[in-house]
Amino acid sequence: MTETRPEIRQLRIFLAAGGTGGHVFPAEALAEELTNRGHALTLVTDKRGQSHGGRLGQLETRRILAGGIAGRGLSGRLRGMLELGLGTLQAWNLLRAQKPDVVVGFGGYAALPTMLAAIRLNLPTVVHEQNAIPGRANRLLAPRVTRYAVAFAKAQRPRGSRPYLTGMPVRPAILALRESAGYLPSEGDAPFHLLVTGGSQGARVFSTLIPEAIGLFDPAHKARTRVTQQCRPEDLDEAKARYAEIGVDAELSSFFGDLPERLRDAHLVICRSGASTMGELSALGRPAILVPYPFAIDDHQTANARGLEEVGGAWLMSQDHLSAKALAERLQALMDQPKVLARTAAKAYAQGVPDAVARLADLTIATALGNPAPAKTALDQEIAP
Repeated sequence: MTETRPEIRQLRIFLAAGGTGGHVFPAEALAEELTNRGHALTLVTDKRGQSHGGRLGQLETRRILAGGIAGRGLSGRLRGMLELGLGTLQAWNLLRAQKPDVVVGFGGYAALPTMLAAIRLNLPTVVHEQNAIPGRANRLLAPRVTRYAVAFAKAQRPRGSRPYLTGMPVRPAILALRESAGYLPSEGDAPFHLLVTGGSQGARVFSTLIPEAIGLFDPAHKARTRVTQQCRPEDLDEAKARYAEIGVDAELSSFFGDLPERLRDAHLVICRSGASTMGELSALGRPAILVPYPFAIDDHQTANARGLEEVGGAWLMSQDHLSAKALAERLQALMDQPKVLARTAAKAYAQGVPDAVARLADLTIATALGNPAPAKTALDQEIAP
């Protein structure tokens, strides 16, 4: 039965987002959901927010100064603090004039000035944290905003905050495939589809490591392997040459416009463990070898990966200790265990929150109206401090 929601007045909602895809993707998903419900949205971002596509690109957009306070060297930090102060003043003037019903932030320094100004003006506020370990900006904001939403039930809890569980909003193209994306294992001599991604532009280490590992396969496993790999543009030619040298069928590109379908068709994924990637793996239920980006702030990608590994939905392999030999052995063993892959896919699928964007929208609207938080967002367990 389709859930019906009571009619409410049109709300004026400001979204504060920018920077990396992990912050932008959930903002875009929320923008689509709230616009479809008839609300009026404005995006507040910094100078990097000039090329948003999708629904975000269609919103009224205001740009302010925003700088990280953890810049390189003393001059970088001072410049960042100056930009943060000026950006907060710009946001304060904007919000005081526009008087939005609620302001929603998605982390990162692009959102920080707007959220600080909203708090200072006593406006209703929501922050959504995508990772298991919150970023620095959200650690500062979490105890001060009206509602603090998290993607992971076991997310680290900033002192003084009370989290609400919404899950990680993912692209509509992913959600559209969830119900029909049952995992079909590759058995016997059937082709085995391996998908390799590394974020928006691929991971350089994968361009050398993956073909080297597959080159160590025995002839039977090598004959089954079909690779789809996202590479950085500057790495494409060299990676293609490596796959041609080892005689493996590989389709490489710096961008796949049909990545959701390729994820659906994969028997195994090798990828980073950013928040958006984790949400999409869980939404479609695909087994993955997770190689966290080793230089992520606070090593949050390892925390993301560990959460899915602990429930049996993925395997965590640290880049610092990863060799072509170890990866080749793991891949060949998994190719020979279709039931293990199917079980892992099912456990990943069970972690998906297909209504995450609806939960976040409901929480946003409840906050704007001064209503209690929706029951679905209540956490049934204590979050680790």
